Amino acid sequence: MSERILVPYDGSDPAEAALEFAFETFPDAGVTALYVVPVPEGYWQAFGAAEEIDRKRGRKRGEEILEEATAIAREHDRNLETVIETGKPDQMIVSQAEEEEYDTVVIGSHGREGVSRILLGSVAENVVRRSPTPVVVVR
Repeated sequence: MSERILVPYDGSDPAEAALEFAFETFPDAGVTALYVVPVPEGYWQAFGAAEEIDRKRGRKRGEEILEEATAIAREHDRNLETVIETGKPDQMIVSQAEEEEYDTVVIGSHGREGVSRILLGSVAENVVRRSPTPVVVVR
């Protein structure tokens, strides 16, 4: 049975680096790119009517971003499975890793430090803390 790698992919430079790292480091593994459409939280969640429109827009954007990931896979002469989920990115990544029984998560990190990290949070850090499988953080 071949190894299965999950790469959260949002189109950012760190996500692209993580995807390329996965292809280069795990040449025989099946790789899946996961795009998470974030759901509004707090104050913005109160506007539920706009939420469905935002989800549709988010899915469309996710499809476009995953097309970019598929192009990167072709450059590496690799196949790529793609998945779009909706929710909190860190929670959906951990959930997907556990439920679909991935062997490794390869995630890009912006490498923020100090106040910007505290204010913006860190999806990669939360995934490292909660993932049931090994996580490789690419910077």
